[in-house]
Amino acid sequence: MDRQLGAGIIGCGNISTTYLKLAPLFRHIEMRAVADIDMAVAQARGAEFGVPAQSVKDLLKNPAVDIVVNLTVPAVHYKVSKQILLAGKHVYSEKPLTLTTAEARDLERIAKKKKLQVAGAPDTFLGGSQQLARKAIDDGDIGKVISGTAHILSHGMEHWHPNPDFFFKPGGGPILDMGPYYIASLINLVGPVKRVAALQVTARKERVISSAPRKGEKIKVTTPTTYHALLHFANGAAITLSASWDIYAHRHPNLEIYGTNGAIFLPDPNFFGGDVQLAGTDATPKTLTMWDHPFATPNWDGETRLQWANYRAAGLADMAEGIIKRRDIRCSISRMAHVVEVMTAIMAAGKSGKYVEIKSTCTRPKPLGPAEARALLR
Repeated sequence: MDRQLGAGIIGCGNISTTYLKLAPLFRHIEMRAVADIDMAVAQARGAEFGVPAQSVKDLLKNPAVDIVVNLTVPAVHYKVSKQILLAGKHVYSEKPLTLTTAEARDLERIAKKKKLQVAGAPDTFLGGSQQLARKAIDDGDIGKVISGTAHILSHGMEHWHPNPDFFFKPGGGPILDMGPYYIASLINLVGPVKRVAALQVTARKERVISSAPRKGEKIKVTTPTTYHALLHFANGAAITLSASWDIYAHRHPNLEIYGTNGAIFLPDPNFFGGDVQLAGTDATPKTLTMWDHPFATPNWDGETRLQWANYRAAGLADMAEGIIKRRDIRCSISRMAHVVEVMTAIMAAGKSGKYVEIKSTCTRPKPLGPAEARALLR
């Protein structure tokens, strides 16, 4: 019988339902407890999924819990993850891992001292589409990667989110909120970043909520809402990243990677699936045949998509297998801390108008092909 590690959740907001629904797909994890600062919320979520609800203090003492999934709000990710480590448990954190590089490095230091593991979202780069693109790049189908573009452009969260305030405060903004998906994808495809430059804009000082139940209320904007960044990678590639909540319409694709012999066009790295196209020296994009990768198979119903691939918890399962088999964890703290440093460097460069050198580095995670992905599933 497969060895399983017990997982507990701290933070029973909306994202917890995704983890609780999807965790049973995977071999090496079993959800054993949920907790929240509001016990009534924890009890309701636990009852919904048949998982015991506990106080945060009791969950951290629970001997059946090996890994704690930190699903709290970003502002307290560091505080809660540190608390988990000091309780002697492994940490898997939702994105962003922390809001500062110093916090990320402190978690890394504590984990090393206590011989524990820290990993975190996003894990969407483990999806079938992202991994198909990774294989094409590794196989040399577009030659050496030299450039690329990434675009995260929308008109913000106040049009759909019931409580969008935190998106427009320090600790929010498009880089910290959506940047992890794109930067983690680029690390997977290209490698670590060595320096960045950026421009920043705050288009409006106020936002008006147009979603229920607070329709008509105004939000003060205290963090930049548009960034245009240049990422210089250790391998020499230069890739632009535009992230904005001030855009109502555009024609930019999500992610393109350019090589010496062609280009590859990727779907939104916020998702696990989607079409991947490749153009060679003939400059004609062709849709690649999707390989038999389980994390590309549609399995999730949504309001705007009839069905799409959603395998959040794949990173958690990979972490559990990594702990059991004592191998490298693909969403490791070294990579997610590098993501944090790149994001905070972009914001610092936007403020100063100067290049910011990235002090950390990391390796590209090992590919997750169809066989390796299937091995994570029950």
